[in-house]
Amino acid sequence: MTDKSSGKMNRRSFVIKLLTGASGFVTLLVSIPVIGALVAPVVRPIPPAWRKVGKVADFETGKTVMVKFRNSSPLPWSGQTSKTASWLRKISEHQFVAFSVNCTHLGCPVRWEADAELFLCPCHGGVYNKDGSRAAGPPPAGLTHYRVRLKNDNVEILASPIPITTLLEKKHG
Repeated sequence: MTDKSSGKMNRRSFVIKLLTGASGFVTLLVSIPVIGALVAPVVRPIPPAWRKVGKVADFETGKTVMVKFRNSSPLPWSGQTSKTASWLRKISEHQFVAFSVNCTHLGCPVRWEADAELFLCPCHGGVYNKDGSRAAGPPPAGLTHYRVRLKNDNVEILASPIPITTLLEKKHG
């Protein structure tokens, strides 16, 4: 709506055009990730990787400790987020067991309570037995186990993507 005699745009038509342009811009911004997700190539599975967590002699038989290691899929810019952890227990001189630190309910970090011999999730009250099996609360399954091997007197864990995302993909996929 322009004033026909002077050729100038009035205030109302200017505001309408401004709002229409802003709405189009916001729609474009919101639609970019949606379109990207629809046409994205199929994501290749991330291969697991063996990660050294310490020497066999560093661990005490019967004791559960947290060990930290680099994720199996670190990105160059990921910094601290490329690190993950596991609960590791030395069962005998040549046998170890490792559990994910992530609860199978929603991925919160579980803690080991040595006196009770239980893993506890502080987020929603999940409880796991010493062997990683589900004891109580909302978790749908026991803690995810990592494969462990001994190589050249080192303890190594087969690192994989965060287990909770794998569990959710199986549940909803």
